[in-house]
Amino acid sequence: MSSKIYVGNLPYSVTDASLRSNFAEFGSVASAKVMMDRETGSSKGFGFVEMASAELAQAAISALNGMSVDGRSIVVSLARPREASAASNGYGAGGFTATKRTDVGYGTGGFGGGRY
Repeated sequence: MSSKIYVGNLPYSVTDASLRSNFAEFGSVASAKVMMDRETGSSKGFGFVEMASAELAQAAISALNGMSVDGRSIVVSLARPREASAASNGYGAGGFTATKRTDVGYGTGGFGGGRY
């Protein structure tokens, strides 16, 4: 079983390779990824590391949480699973479906259609 670790408050100079090498001291690292901004290509200041076992992950968390990296105190903890979001704001699958209100427009969503 592998354990995923959240690493926050990273300096923007940290790369995937340097993140991997910092955690490799505690055991086998399955993956290390610094999250990057899509538009600018710069670091978002956090990343994820996946260790080979839960014991190695816990040892890395205990040793590295609060450690200073380039003058910044990093936050290291177990990653929480993603929360499922019910996006009904126009960006998800159910965004432009019919509304429950029958007094507005045609009731089919989409463009236009006000009150009669």
